[in-house]
Amino acid sequence: MQPKPAADGAYFVGPSVSTPQIAAAMAAGYPRYVTRKEELKLSVLSLIVAPNGKATAIEVVQSSGEQFDASAINAVALSRFAPGGLNGKAVPVRIDVEVPFRYTGVQAVPRVVVAERDLAPPAPAAPGKKPPSYTPPIPIHVAEATFPDPDAKHAYPAVALVTVLVTKDGLPSEVRVVRGLAFGMDEKAVAAVKKYRFLPATQKGKVVAERRNVEVKFPLS
Repeated sequence: MQPKPAADGAYFVGPSVSTPQIAAAMAAGYPRYVTRKEELKLSVLSLIVAPNGKATAIEVVQSSGEQFDASAINAVALSRFAPGGLNGKAVPVRIDVEVPFRYTGVQAVPRVVVAERDLAPPAPAAPGKKPPSYTPPIPIHVAEATFPDPDAKHAYPAVALVTVLVTKDGLPSEVRVVRGLAFGMDEKAVAAVKKYRFLPATQKGKVVAERRNVEVKFPLS
């Protein structure tokens, strides 16, 4: 199945869409008032990498303060990317970029992260084979959950269990936590699942709304 772009014309990384990479990174400068007593600050930007390798539609999705964010935006805008591709052709692709500012004063170099991605849809039934009478909701677009504290260290996997009602349109509704983690992570898990998209459930060939559970895994750091 050929992936389709979002309303803004950009694709998400997926089975047929490759991830843009930074070809020439511009380090972000530190605000003048920063001292060695400053802790890690992390600006996270959402952007579209155009087919010409330029960053466009840059937005702050996690702020580390106005001056840090402004420096991060400037660095990403001046960086150059190898664009993502679809079937060998460069296309606009949405990604996130992290810019970590550390107390040691090391260069704040942007790095690509894939916070949302498309998944391959299930293979169609073989010709002549009777389709199942029921199919559950299947995720075809997922979002990564992030820790509330970007500087926290996590030696073990953190997994929250979230229940979601998938509408007939494949949209998440009535998202709530079944098995939580506290410390602000439950809210992050819910926010991630609200960005999911699904193939809706079917019952005897008809599309139906159906509830399912989703395991939200937080990445190790």
